[in-house]
Amino acid sequence: MKGFGTVLVLSYLLCVKALIMHENIYILGCSDTDAEHMYGLDGEVMEYADFIKQEAVNALPPFADPFSYSGLYENAQAAREICRANLATFIKAYKNPATTLDAPHSTIYTRDDEELGVENTLICHVTGFFPAPVTVWWTRNGENVTEGVSISLPYANKDFTYNQISRLTFTPGEGDIYSCSVQHMSLTEPLTRMWDVEVSVPSVGPAVFCGVGLTVGLLGVAAGTFFLIKGNECN
Repeated sequence: MKGFGTVLVLSYLLCVKALIMHENIYILGCSDTDAEHMYGLDGEVMEYADFIKQEAVNALPPFADPFSYSGLYENAQAAREICRANLATFIKAYKNPATTLDAPHSTIYTRDDEELGVENTLICHVTGFFPAPVTVWWTRNGENVTEGVSISLPYANKDFTYNQISRLTFTPGEGDIYSCSVQHMSLTEPLTRMWDVEVSVPSVGPAVFCGVGLTVGLLGVAAGTFFLIKGNECN
């Protein structure tokens, strides 16, 4: 979200059976060039407005119970215009104040334990930044990677900063080095985290030596038995 922006974040708790607490969040944000309208539950995006495709997008996985906010995109369009009108009034009243910037920090890790030649997912978790969003890109051995890359919508933290998660589907190869780089208006240079393939290959040395030792031992037993039989025949 470029330029000056104001963000309204509303969150509240829902209590359901067995006194289980859930956090339901609604985010409405806008700037002079961008906007966000999203509903989430327990840290996961449920549905959001895609202003480029001009439609509501259900972000729940296929195995989840179907759920939809009726008229979400139409409501998002109206809310965006109200937000921008309020933003213009705010900027004029406060003489275009500077935006407070919070720099992101990131971590990189794999979804599953890595195995050579087995498809996996690299996850780059970026959090603690304001305003949203961040730009994230991946490299493999110094070369940009775009295939198999995805990124989540900005999601509000409890301190009103944001977090986003970028994923890269990949197949570990011995010696490969991956990087996740993050750009944000608070940074003078990209924030980069590295991850290299470190898969331990079982050593074959001890097994080979044990096998050789066992073979030599059996040969010794066989030779001793042969000479013992021959000796008895001579007697």
